[in-house]
Amino acid sequence: MKSPDRTGRLVLLAIGGLGASAVMAQLALLRELLGAFSGNELALGIGLGSWLLLTGAGTWLGGHTPRLRDPAGWLVAGLAAIAIIPLAQVVAVRVLRDAVFLRGAAVGVTGTVSGSVALLLPFCVPAGFLLTLACRLLAPRAGASVLGRVYVADGVGSVAGGALFTFVLGPWFDHFALLCFPAFLNLTLAGVLAWHLRRRVLLGSIGLMAAGLVVHLALVDADAITTAVQHWGQVPVYRANSPYGRLVVTEDAGQLTFFENGLPVISTQNVGQVEETVHYAMSQRPEAKRVLLIGGGVAGTAREILRYGVEHLTYVEIDPQIIAAGRRFLPDNLADPRIETVAADGRRFVQETRERFEVVIIDMPDPSTLQLNRFFTSGFFGEVRRVLAPGGVLGFGLGHYENYIGAELTRLLASARRTLIAAFPHVLMVPGGRVFFLASDGPLTLDIAQRLEQRGLKTRLVNRHYLDAMLTPDRLADLDRAVAEPAAINTDFNPALYYYELRYWLSQFTGRTGLLGGVLALLFAAYLVRLRAVPRVVFAAGFAASGLEVVLLLGYQVLYGSLYRQVGLVVTVFMAGLAAGAWWVNRPVGRERAAAGARLNVLALAIAVLATLLPAVLPHLARLDAAAGSALAGQAVILGLTFALATLVGAQFPLAAAADPAEAAATASRLYTADLAGASLGALLVSTLLVPVLGVTAVCLLTAGLNAAAAGIAWRSTPRP
Repeated sequence: MKSPDRTGRLVLLAIGGLGASAVMAQLALLRELLGAFSGNELALGIGLGSWLLLTGAGTWLGGHTPRLRDPAGWLVAGLAAIAIIPLAQVVAVRVLRDAVFLRGAAVGVTGTVSGSVALLLPFCVPAGFLLTLACRLLAPRAGASVLGRVYVADGVGSVAGGALFTFVLGPWFDHFALLCFPAFLNLTLAGVLAWHLRRRVLLGSIGLMAAGLVVHLALVDADAITTAVQHWGQVPVYRANSPYGRLVVTEDAGQLTFFENGLPVISTQNVGQVEETVHYAMSQRPEAKRVLLIGGGVAGTAREILRYGVEHLTYVEIDPQIIAAGRRFLPDNLADPRIETVAADGRRFVQETRERFEVVIIDMPDPSTLQLNRFFTSGFFGEVRRVLAPGGVLGFGLGHYENYIGAELTRLLASARRTLIAAFPHVLMVPGGRVFFLASDGPLTLDIAQRLEQRGLKTRLVNRHYLDAMLTPDRLADLDRAVAEPAAINTDFNPALYYYELRYWLSQFTGRTGLLGGVLALLFAAYLVRLRAVPRVVFAAGFAASGLEVVLLLGYQVLYGSLYRQVGLVVTVFMAGLAAGAWWVNRPVGRERAAAGARLNVLALAIAVLATLLPAVLPHLARLDAAAGSALAGQAVILGLTFALATLVGAQFPLAAAADPAEAAATASRLYTADLAGASLGALLVSTLLVPVLGVTAVCLLTAGLNAAAAGIAWRSTPRP
């Protein structure tokens, strides 16, 4: 006879495996979507928001589906399907992107939303459905604490999966090989559960699926095949997954192109951009002996700088895979012994170095993500000025200028110039292919051609003829008119330049995204109006969980750089806090509805207080590090705040279940849906709109107000003990 207790333990173990699988699939698929849909923060926010929303739809479906004849069998079959689906989704992302959308063209918001929903739905909806199904199976055995136990099991699995992906599998395996690990885990758990429940047909099917997976690993290089399809017409010669993205190098008629997350970042025939990046800045200080280059060295920028007789060039590149591929395919660009290559975050390097440089060149893409925006803020420009020798020059390019400056580019350029002026007394703009900014505490000149001729430098593009065409009075006057427009200063915690860049990117698409945003806003508004008081508190907590996690990650990123393991640690600590909060409260939680409701409201107010404190704490952590003499002090504070926030959010779930009692599946469906819908809205809005437009302080206060209001409404509607 089957033991009910053992069945319950196996179901919880299966939910833990589902949590681990979901996190690893989420991280892998979001990376794939990032490469498929333009690689910017908006695409990432849409992907994460779609994931959470679709999972919430699955939990809702689980609560509104009639009782299944064999729920245990459905759970086994669902786990087996969940094991294989992510592998098929990776194939779909890579193969169907160019079949549905125009090859090589950027995809707008509407296409990104529809594509993300279509690609993520096959995993997310079944995963959410299985959470509700597990609650239904466990309810007769676990009583009122069933939701808390499922929540804890899912959270523990998520912690294990996130840590495994971040620290073990991610740096070493491509996405197909990586996703085989959770696939085998779920097939094993499904097989054990099928054996225990004596579902022989399901057990045989699971065995066949496992055998097929082994054959796939042994005989098929799916990553190579799908990469070749992605880059049809070119020959992929290098593939690697790094902590910072998926790198592919292709060859076409002798031209090498480096793609990171689907976007071309380096091309061996982009001579014009290399020369403009180097000579506009270096011509200002042609006698410079020590130069710092952040990004771009593999493309030939480093070798071009050395033509000025530089004694020492420090080239900082965040992704070690780019350096490795560069040494392999473009060895001459990095071979000179005067080039010191440093694999590190460029901003972190500037913060920590004690060297001084006559020229600093930032050869990076436009600030289309919050990560890139860190290199264009007043804080970073101040840090660069500290490492510049007296009279030293900072140079970087921004935007693309083709004889016309539209409204969006105007805001972008005006914000960049205002931000530079806050750190440097002299700022000069050069209207080349991009608009190049030069900043210094010494004199600057537009007589670049004469400087090049005096040095005897022969260039292929940047010569007197090209410069005469670029530096015409009308082009210079256009720039002056553009930067005279009002624009916000770009700061670390109010990333205005990222917002302007996002608007500039959106302006390239003729389709209207306002209708889509309006429809989504109406759907969320209708959902909130119909929510009961207790699920509304859970919704607000879900919004705080994802929204404030973005704030904490942004703070960590600004202060300590894009250090992959540490950022992964923040995420892992957050998931651990969710599980710990739910586990702690689920043990002694009172089952009296009024008492549980009162404690739930107290936790909501505690989240509001924590949200209010964040903007007061984060900007001062650099001072704490300086006083302590170590960056560990500030990092410990961020990790502590992360754990505290997650613990408060996780503790709410068992209390909400007790305060809103009903049949287990219905309650699970209602609360999981509210939690995931709130998290979806927070993920979508905070990183892509609210932080860029309003800044960190306003976002935190908005989150605090949302949770306080939800607690107040719930308090009025909850019966008193």
